[in-house]
Amino acid sequence: MRAARGMNVLIGHFTDRVGGTGCTVVLCPTGATAGVVVRGGAPCTRETDIFRPGAGVDPRRVHGVLLTGGSVFGLAATEGVVRFLIEQEVGLQTVHARIPIVAAAGLYDLGVLSAEARPDAAAGYAACVAASGATPEEGTVGAGTGCTVGKAAGLERSTKGGLGVATRRLRNGAKIQALVAVNAFGDVVDPQTGAVIAGIRRRDRPGFEPTSVVIEGRPTRGTSRMNTTIGVVTTDASLTREEAAELAAIAHDGLAVAIRPAHTRVDGDTLFVLATGRRPTSGLPMRDMIALGQAAATAVTDAVVRAVRQATGLGGIPAASELGMR
Repeated sequence: MRAARGMNVLIGHFTDRVGGTGCTVVLCPTGATAGVVVRGGAPCTRETDIFRPGAGVDPRRVHGVLLTGGSVFGLAATEGVVRFLIEQEVGLQTVHARIPIVAAAGLYDLGVLSAEARPDAAAGYAACVAASGATPEEGTVGAGTGCTVGKAAGLERSTKGGLGVATRRLRNGAKIQALVAVNAFGDVVDPQTGAVIAGIRRRDRPGFEPTSVVIEGRPTRGTSRMNTTIGVVTTDASLTREEAAELAAIAHDGLAVAIRPAHTRVDGDTLFVLATGRRPTSGLPMRDMIALGQAAATAVTDAVVRAVRQATGLGGIPAASELGMR
């Protein structure tokens, strides 16, 4: 297994359109320095503590991140990612075994088509087999398959979410890419105009009823808990583990620009950072770190918008493109 030139990452999807779920893997065969920040109140994660500053594992030895549907059940797909990496002889070599360092985050898509369909170890393995250095497919694929947005008034009035990708290149040559699966409680808005482009569909006429109006006017429905936006920001810049964590925190600003409201008690919003450049002996110059943070937040915003614009309808839930919202 060899990563393509550039970011040194491989991205692959497993998509179950019959069950309405899927998973997406981001692999770093040569290792990466990683960070993670969880801002939502209802996260579903695995192995995030190994990413925190001060953890005992060599910070350059993170080998991948899995984004998965299926809520907590979908975290089982991580076992397939681990098995694949072991077969490829990728992992941290200990006295007794080779151990791939893989983190995961799940989102709640149960019931969009089937409450019983959840990514498993075979799904995670299949996503790894499909992984490549090519630009990944977007929309209703992988972890974005069962995503929906605007659920304060119930799933039946929501709009299809999905998975989006956006890339930025800095003047110093560094590249940054955001891959985001958007399954938000709130609306997705056009960052230029603030207009809702995916959210709670009106009952009586075309268009959307802002989530802010719905939650102020009446209790939200039980399906309002079926949320969480998760993503991975990758860069070929050289970062320390502390800088990777800082970049993950800044990247969350991009969610807040495009999703309103974001980071709620019923969202598990989680963003990972994978930096594949060689770790420096000291951190980035302040100006470069500020520029990288701005690029990360912008890429996340753009990826969120692309996720809903590239999506296609599923299970009777229409996408923004099918509603004439471009």
